[in-house]
Amino acid sequence: MKKRQKVRKPARDLRAAIRRQPKVFAVYLVLRLIVLATLVSSILRGEYENAFICLLVLALFVLPFFIQQNFGIELPDTLQIIILLFIFASEILGELACFFITVPNWDSILHTTTGFLCAATGFALIDILNRNSKIKFELSPIYVALVAFCFSMTVGVLWEFFEFGMDRLFMMDMQKDTVVNSITSVMLDPTNKNIPVTISGITAVTVNGQELGLGGYLDIGLYDTMEDLFVNFIGALVFSFIGYFYIKRRGEGKIAKAFIPTITEPKPAPEESPAPPPQET
Repeated sequence: MKKRQKVRKPARDLRAAIRRQPKVFAVYLVLRLIVLATLVSSILRGEYENAFICLLVLALFVLPFFIQQNFGIELPDTLQIIILLFIFASEILGELACFFITVPNWDSILHTTTGFLCAATGFALIDILNRNSKIKFELSPIYVALVAFCFSMTVGVLWEFFEFGMDRLFMMDMQKDTVVNSITSVMLDPTNKNIPVTISGITAVTVNGQELGLGGYLDIGLYDTMEDLFVNFIGALVFSFIGYFYIKRRGEGKIAKAFIPTITEPKPAPEESPAPPPQET
């Protein structure tokens, strides 16, 4: 009997989540069907690496629901929808459909979104502690905004470390290269006196006797990394600014509320009716 109740509980929780957040479920269902179709297509074509990415995406889609059910955290509808779209845009469109290569600034758009969402997450972590009466912990609005900003930038830096590690160890080229037409380096100084020497107007580069035909010098990931961190900075700064006024004017700010996770309020236990007095015989 207890086993049957354990099986039914996740089903009841899922139905309750669908009734509570129908828009999120609609977006989740549409994206899941697209990913499933991509998965079947990848298997039929023998593209098993793409099939693995599809399985990873399906697992990540369940993550917001898992967090809400197991950690007592309520994710706003807008935040959940953006998370689902972000996962789909980065893995299915970015990796499988090659949007990182064919669509200009696709990577920058995603990194800006990451900076914004990570700032919201860091902001929520501190704000929850601020409002917890059991914890003697209170920060001013400007300090909460600063912590949220630093949290987002730290996540961005750690991600760039991950990209560099994958490129260095597994030759993945996650830090995309950039073609530049001028370089400046002290390594080009024949006097070895640490004087920067600039070479401009580069139109061709030859490697091992073969011209690359790229129209310039191939930068190895530096421009991409700095651009990612800069757009992450913009996203983090924008949300930190919004979050500052959200705390300053407690209870106001629709934009902040749409992105800040909150602690689920526990349902009050039903009051037990008093036992009837014993009847006299």
